[in-house]
Amino acid sequence: METAHARRMDAIYRSQRHIYDLTRKYYLLGRDRMIRELAPPPGGSVLEVGCGTARNLIAVATAWPEAPCYGFDISAEMLGTARAAVRKAGLGGRVQLATGDATAWNGERLFGETGFDRIFLSYTLSMIPDWRAAVEQAACALKPGGQLHIVDFGQQERLPGWWRTALFAWLRQFDVAPRADLPQVLERAAAERGLRLEFRPLFRGYAWSAVLTA
Repeated sequence: METAHARRMDAIYRSQRHIYDLTRKYYLLGRDRMIRELAPPPGGSVLEVGCGTARNLIAVATAWPEAPCYGFDISAEMLGTARAAVRKAGLGGRVQLATGDATAWNGERLFGETGFDRIFLSYTLSMIPDWRAAVEQAACALKPGGQLHIVDFGQQERLPGWWRTALFAWLRQFDVAPRADLPQVLERAAAERGLRLEFRPLFRGYAWSAVLTA
């Protein structure tokens, strides 16, 4: 997938992918809470949009052994690491990976699935230029009764101003931009599609968590 964004992600992660999971665990907060709350129905399918190293998918597959798991990413570099991690975890038969763009993808074309019971985006919307399209694509792919889970950087609303300034400046070095209007975009998506929205700040606004239920 040769797009400008794909090339940029490959450039960022070509080296970082080897230490990504070790370093990100200290500041990508709320991921494990989200994984615990996925709770797919028996045999229900789970898809991660922007799966990165597959760290999250491996945790999901371990927690729910009956759930078929899928993931895609725009970065070929990250997918190389993801495939190696899935093989090492002995989950090659349960976790399927593919190359895909979060703003324009088709579950049937990628995995032979027309919809998913659980879809999640973990700290990906803040890195996708057309992130609103990514929300729309994921919401469209939910099965009846399915859920879309999101966790990403918040606006640091209950943390000191200097912290917000320093964090956002650091994040910009990695093309990460926390989305200030995420609540409004999710409210609109919920209203247009008849979904139920649950939204909550975590860790004094360090992160935001949301669930859209069909």
